[in-house]
Amino acid sequence: MTITDTRSVTFASVKENVNLVEKFVDEICQYYSIGDENYGNILVAVTEAVSNAIYHGNRLNPDKSVRFFYENKENNLCFTVQDEGNGYNPDTLPDPTDPQNIEVPHGRGVFLMRQLTDDIKFHDDGRRVELYFRLVNQ
Repeated sequence: MTITDTRSVTFASVKENVNLVEKFVDEICQYYSIGDENYGNILVAVTEAVSNAIYHGNRLNPDKSVRFFYENKENNLCFTVQDEGNGYNPDTLPDPTDPQNIEVPHGRGVFLMRQLTDDIKFHDDGRRVELYFRLVNQ
């Protein structure tokens, strides 16, 4: 793969494609010389977004696609993940740090994405998420 300042790929909503995105993230982070701590944040947040799109957005329907896009925007790496699902309101999700939710085995993906990114934006009723990571001198 040749890295440029933008890249887009569209793939079917099957769980194996999370691995495909992991490889893209690895190559993008190598290209920008991202340090280990920031690499971990990027990898977890982006794979959570892709997993959410595949599992929750498109409900593992291989006839529905996920679009993964990244670009270098004003000294930020911006990863965009878009699904073809019904959408949702990310502001109405239960707080996974609330004591009554601690034992719940799911529901932490959006929380993690918010914690690990420098900025996050939801569009199109939650069907498209933009994850921003500041590029700093490593």
